[in-house]
Amino acid sequence: MTPGWFNDLLLHNHQLLVFGNVLLQQLGLPVPAVPTMMLNASRMSSLYGLASLLGAAVAASLLADLVWYQAGKIFGYRVLKFLCKMSINPGSCVNQTEIRFARWGMWSLVVGKFIPGFSTVAPPVAGAIGMSRARFLLASAIGAALWAGLALFAGYALQTQIDAGIALLSAHGIKIIAVFVLILAGWLVWKIWQKRRFETLASIPHISANELLQLKLLGQMPQVIDLRSHALIRETGAFPDALVTHASHVGELASQLDQGQAIVTFCACPADAGAIQAAHTLQKLGFTDVRPLEGGFEAWNQLAATHPGLLIPVVA
Repeated sequence: MTPGWFNDLLLHNHQLLVFGNVLLQQLGLPVPAVPTMMLNASRMSSLYGLASLLGAAVAASLLADLVWYQAGKIFGYRVLKFLCKMSINPGSCVNQTEIRFARWGMWSLVVGKFIPGFSTVAPPVAGAIGMSRARFLLASAIGAALWAGLALFAGYALQTQIDAGIALLSAHGIKIIAVFVLILAGWLVWKIWQKRRFETLASIPHISANELLQLKLLGQMPQVIDLRSHALIRETGAFPDALVTHASHVGELASQLDQGQAIVTFCACPADAGAIQAAHTLQKLGFTDVRPLEGGFEAWNQLAATHPGLLIPVVA
């Protein structure tokens, strides 16, 4: 049975409960905001009550988005890297975020509300690339209204089914929870397998930033492939004479490369994930001397602070 205090909360504080759940979820915490919105919407007896829940959800979402937007504006891509480090698959997190933002631009803030995890990492990217606050708030508001509106309307329209589901949970709660735990365990095993597989791929030999600098000073600079997004390159500077692409498209550069030449891949992602992926792709295409840059952009950027010319400012 539902505890008494929880019943009271559902009966008397629908807007507060929705606001709190949406705020925490959009800040990045694993809170069930959509089920909470649907459950509270099923308790509404009028469209006015439904509209008040929508207002609470949109306000909470905008508040959380604005926090991350300002963090991105102040700290740049370091915020994205921090958030992605919290992910079970950090390399994929960075790559997918950059791909989606490059593809959809401002509208990624709208679409992102429907993609788990992306709704948290999109706002700091918007701040980091200098999107205006007005455009950001407009896109975020549209996305929040669509996302929350669909969940709330579904809950309002499915009141009978939700009540039946609650009754079923009360009668067979332990069995249903056991099934849910098994599904969750299977998902975690799959994610852990992905992580172990990446660790195996990461055993590929790397080159350190200092080693690469020494080769540059000796006039033996390898061909560098820069896997950062164009937005990040504009923000932090370009690597001289590097070829720029995304890790998933690195094979398209094969015609521009000599299979006998030394190649270095580098990215601005946790654990050098994109650079490792690109290096393996090139090795499969027959390029034998390919190494990821250990520490990626951060390691090279540290050297650039004391060695002018390692990164070139990009004129907008």
